Amino acid sequence: MNETLNTILTRRSTRKFSDKPIPEDEMELIVQAALHAPSGMGLQTWQFTVVRNREKIQMLAAAIEKTLDRQGYDMYQPQVLVIPSNEKESRFGREDDACAMENIFLAAHSLGIGSVWINQLQGICDEPAIRQILTSFGVPSDHVVYGMAALGYAADTKADKARTGKVVYVD
Repeated sequence: MNETLNTILTRRSTRKFSDKPIPEDEMELIVQAALHAPSGMGLQTWQFTVVRNREKIQMLAAAIEKTLDRQGYDMYQPQVLVIPSNEKESRFGREDDACAMENIFLAAHSLGIGSVWINQLQGICDEPAIRQILTSFGVPSDHVVYGMAALGYAADTKADKARTGKVVYVD
């Protein structure tokens, strides 16, 4: 099996991260993978905010916990949080960010770094407590966040899992 397919077929979400920091050069490769994702009409209306300060990540997690009333929510305490945001008026923003997230996850996995999709900001980006934190991180006020990538070295091992879903071939 080729390397790309192996990366795709073996990636699993990680919900328990170790304290091992992610090297700068590997984070840069992950960001480059995000920037090389497909973008509707090539518009690239996104921004990628990389938060490497765990206290700031937990500050956002606490605001999400309070806003959504999710007791003990901590985003699994990742080493790094990548926040793809996109212009609210972007026709393809959601799809563009989803493509970028997949590139982030696959690049991270290829480097031995675990990841998980964090989707709690959908619909609450403009709640004052959330927007204040996003603004402090440099996320533009006219941007929305559809999902975030929590990254870090996995502190657990995931077993292979059978994949299901209907597949129809038409000849």
